[in-house]
Amino acid sequence: MSKRILVVGSTALDSVETSSGRVDDALGGSAFFFSSAASLLAPVGLVGVVGGDFPRDEIHFLTERGVDMEGLETVPGGLTFRWGGRYHENMNERTTLFTHLNVFQDFNPYIPPSQRDVPVLFLANIQPRLQLHVLEQLTAPELVIMDTMNLWIELSRDELLQVIRTGILIVNDEESRLLTGVSGPLQGARLLQRMGPHTVIVKKGEHGALMLGAEGRLFSVPAWPLDRVVDPTGAGDTFAGGFVGSLARDGAWGWPELCRAMAWGSAMASFCVEDFSVNRLRTMDLGQARERFDGFRALTTIPA
Repeated sequence: MSKRILVVGSTALDSVETSSGRVDDALGGSAFFFSSAASLLAPVGLVGVVGGDFPRDEIHFLTERGVDMEGLETVPGGLTFRWGGRYHENMNERTTLFTHLNVFQDFNPYIPPSQRDVPVLFLANIQPRLQLHVLEQLTAPELVIMDTMNLWIELSRDELLQVIRTGILIVNDEESRLLTGVSGPLQGARLLQRMGPHTVIVKKGEHGALMLGAEGRLFSVPAWPLDRVVDPTGAGDTFAGGFVGSLARDGAWGWPELCRAMAWGSAMASFCVEDFSVNRLRTMDLGQARERFDGFRALTTIPA
């Protein structure tokens, strides 16, 4: 039976420019991207904050999938967190045009009593002190998965190292370099594992992701080959949603489950980049996701 997931993260409206076009005030934020993927596989509860200007109809598809929004706080009269960015031609680099934290600046996550006994927790890339505050409110989660970002590595390293000791750490290759001082993803993963997490995942964008588990076990999954990438925003959080959703659905996180979860994460992320915002995740269903997961199995099988 699937285990419940709680995600605590940013809930935003994004304005994004790529070579494929532009969107303004589109659904964004780590918690929304994560939930869009994870909710196809397991029950999800979401904790975040939005302003009175937030278009609630934009998340109707999530409530239809059963995402529990009790923890989504609305600040009447407040403005929702907004971010704007322009991607360069190669999609690997982007320029931030603006960041307006608005109500997110004073975000103090409150976990509803009905969610405090969740077995699976995903801490998205919010401030480490807030991640610690979330952990203090939960009874005894069976599995904690966490993400972070460059800003917190530079400004809140000591608090971040306290959170890193829990469960599974997911970072991208740039964050791994910033945390460890080494450029190789495997060497970085080994150094990160010494900081406490039993499993470390280093995302490498178009080059897939690497996982280092207990006893030095290694697993790598490629990115799904696509003819065209429209918008890479949120791909990492969508990967996390597929990964955590798979583990929660299996109700276990041994090595076989972790390896399968890596493929689910990469499959979900490949849908995310096919359109702006969560547009492709909004329209996809579990059958389509499973078909791409099966495609990964075929893609990575080496005939005898």
